[in-house]
Amino acid sequence: MNAPLRNPEAAADDALIEVRGLTVDFLGGRKAVRAVGGVDLSIRAGEALALLGESGSGKSVTLRALMRLLPESRTRIAGHLRVDGHDVLALKRKALSAYRGGTVAMIFQDPGLALDPVYRIGDQIAEAVMRHEGVSRAAGRARALELFERVHIPSPARRLDAYPHELSGGMRQRAMIALALACRPKVLLADEPTTALDATVQIQILLLLRELQRDLGLAVIFVTHDVGVAVQVADRVAVMYGGHLVEVGASGDVIGAPAHPYTQGLLASRITPDSPKGVRLPTIPGSPPDLADPPPGCPFEPRCAFAVPACREGLPASLAAGPSHAARCIRLGVPAA
Repeated sequence: MNAPLRNPEAAADDALIEVRGLTVDFLGGRKAVRAVGGVDLSIRAGEALALLGESGSGKSVTLRALMRLLPESRTRIAGHLRVDGHDVLALKRKALSAYRGGTVAMIFQDPGLALDPVYRIGDQIAEAVMRHEGVSRAAGRARALELFERVHIPSPARRLDAYPHELSGGMRQRAMIALALACRPKVLLADEPTTALDATVQIQILLLLRELQRDLGLAVIFVTHDVGVAVQVADRVAVMYGGHLVEVGASGDVIGAPAHPYTQGLLASRITPDSPKGVRLPTIPGSPPDLADPPPGCPFEPRCAFAVPACREGLPASLAAGPSHAARCIRLGVPAA
């Protein structure tokens, strides 16, 4: 049986988030599609983890499973998900409502869609506080103003009465962060929150998230396909491909000495200050796997330049690439010549 690929330094007894054997199947077609195929993660309070990988690798589905946001009639979730003592898959409706926002909150990719366009932003935040904490509307508005100041929104008192469409993209994202923090959650899930923003605003939002994470002691899972973003925000990086975690470790280890061929390909295809001008960047050949008909064995095998027949015989075991670094690649188990 393959050993789980998890954060090597995060033990289950001190983890705020403990995920073991998470699988997510989408139903409704001729056959179930396994979008997440056995993910294991352990994350401490105050730790920021980046889930890195290209579109379709299972990153956002993993976050939505932690929030129980996937449609229950068309989704089958299995495994062990425990967050701050809550058995997430066992929560009933009332407890689940309190869990969302009170224990775990989410920042979505497009705040324009996440925020209700017909209500003032301050009222939306105040309503969340009132519902979770049982306070008055005045107290909810005071909390909203405090949060607007915390996320550095200019003229915060005036912005409370703005509608989402009256704010710029960067201000809307700050308002979305304020809404996520409204009920003092312990876990913050960020699903590519800077994708729709220009480069300057991206940096501002990333710095803000890092500041809030450190000041409030939040456990943060940050989904991205951008290696540069992962370096900016994360203590640790978990690389996903084809619904599986293929590499996990401290940010410096994964970025500085990637052990899995997929991670190596991602890093090689980005522009760095040392990239020569006029030279085409290398790309990973082929396409991501069809999750309705995945390849046998290692999901990256059809695109891997180092693949051997043994790669098709089963999902590789998790092997150590360093003290706080592990990857699923059979090459790690082959002694150097």
